[in-house]
Amino acid sequence: MSRASIVTREIDLARLVEAVRSPSHGAISIFVGTVRDLNDGRSVSAIEYSAYTAMAQEELERIADESEKRFGVSAVVIEHRIGVLDISETSIAIVAAHPHRAPAMDTTRYIIEEIKKRVPIWKMEHYSDGTREWVDPTRVAKQTSPA
Repeated sequence: MSRASIVTREIDLARLVEAVRSPSHGAISIFVGTVRDLNDGRSVSAIEYSAYTAMAQEELERIADESEKRFGVSAVVIEHRIGVLDISETSIAIVAAHPHRAPAMDTTRYIIEEIKKRVPIWKMEHYSDGTREWVDPTRVAKQTSPA
């Protein structure tokens, strides 16, 4: 069972977990992406996600189906939110269930990486100084390593 959706409402993580819960699932892996307050050294106040909804929905479903076959998971739920989201709000949730932890965890990582590469969802960062800028999805954000 897989389900993937583009949504405009808050993502209810507990509801997604319940959707995959089963006596045969010994592991439920969850990935939650949230809006952070800093990107590339700039203070962020919000992010606005937009999508080519029909195509994004179709590609999310394709990725969910691929992950079930690739990792043998029997339940996957993906929700990606669009619209303006404030700091700390959930932008994406991926929930995968399997009898064992490794395939469940591998599934969530695979799905988020594929979504970043393939799904037509764009984000515009709203900065604390009042400016806004589209984020180039092909550019990797600068990573800071601990000292």
